[in-house]
Amino acid sequence: MKRLPVGVQVYSIREDAEKNFLKTMTDIKNMGYDGVELAGLYGYTPEKIKEMLEGIGLIPISAHVPYEELKNDLKGTVEKYRIIGCRYLVIPYLVEEKRYGTEAFDQFLKDVPVIAEECNKFGITLLYHNHDFEFARTKDGSYVLDFIYGQFPEQVLKAEIDTCWVKYSGVEPTAYMKQYANRCPVVHLKDYNGADPFEFRALGQGVQDISSLLETSIEIGAEWIIVEQDEHSGHSAMEDMRLSREYLRSLNW
Repeated sequence: MKRLPVGVQVYSIREDAEKNFLKTMTDIKNMGYDGVELAGLYGYTPEKIKEMLEGIGLIPISAHVPYEELKNDLKGTVEKYRIIGCRYLVIPYLVEEKRYGTEAFDQFLKDVPVIAEECNKFGITLLYHNHDFEFARTKDGSYVLDFIYGQFPEQVLKAEIDTCWVKYSGVEPTAYMKQYANRCPVVHLKDYNGADPFEFRALGQGVQDISSLLETSIEIGAEWIIVEQDEHSGHSAMEDMRLSREYLRSLNW
């Protein structure tokens, strides 16, 4: 079976990255990860981030960049990640006052093609990363996430499906992923306990069928798997990243 490369969303290990970015990235590489998805630059210049990642041998796959940052300084923001070498920029979240049903959401829909055009100038593809709130229903009964993607051709906006939030919303993630075959170059693998209170887990320690998610990622034409774990309990952030990578390795990944 084909094996996709595996990266880490740096938000998962943000405190370690803040303390010592170079050491943290080196440790991630030594765990067997192939790349990273950035979540900020931790006070470094884009040139320095590029230098460090190249020296370690980690690929700068993508970056989560707040919509507000892109809106306030589109050219400058895209330029930062062009320098680093990211292939994808990802809008990671919409604050509550900018979600479906607000005037700000309507403006967001108008801004997406503008952001995508600036990205495309440098060979960068714009993605949108979901949480659970996009699985609320629109006036016509569709999911908000489907509504968002339905507004644009895939050349303008592609998907970064977060499989945890899909399942948490009560939707079967592999079936949902298949709806966006060839439009989802990056898949977020994330596990959780499935109980109350909700807690994130390292891969293989929660309710997700990781094997099926991996197989489906290949089937839909994904190019990267990204491990993300927003919070940690019982283990350190880096230990959770190690456990997740070891679990993938146990699946011959």
